[in-house]
Amino acid sequence: MPSFQAGILNFRGGAMRGIVLAGILWTVALGQCAVANDTLYGDLGGSAGIQKIVDAEMVYHLKNPRIKTQFDDTNIERLKEQLVIFICQVAGGPCRYTGHDLHTVHKGMHLTVADFNSSVEDMQHAMDDLGIAYATQNRLLARLAPFERDIVTR
Repeated sequence: MPSFQAGILNFRGGAMRGIVLAGILWTVALGQCAVANDTLYGDLGGSAGIQKIVDAEMVYHLKNPRIKTQFDDTNIERLKEQLVIFICQVAGGPCRYTGHDLHTVHKGMHLTVADFNSSVEDMQHAMDDLGIAYATQNRLLARLAPFERDIVTR
């Protein structure tokens, strides 16, 4: 079964970009993503930029035939609020996510790697629409990659 990392590499294409991204993902997997001058939050446009990403991403999710039914009984506005806070924290911003852990939130949803990868593709489309540089996208995706194991439940 393909992994999230393989999904990114195949989606973006390019051998060199794949090698660079694989190195980033490996570094994150080792828990070494904290740096003294973390600029990802700012590069995403701060809270306002992250809000735009989440809003655009949700439009893609709700139209995506592969995953849209996962949101049928979801309070979309609350979900978007929580995603903004979560991404803000992951990106090194001032937010502190205090919601449920991702394993608990996704337990019983029977999400597959394909579902996860589809969600990532939606996020990439949203960031493309907003003109976010690929390097910035990859930095965010590299930080989100380790959460695959908490989200994929089958």
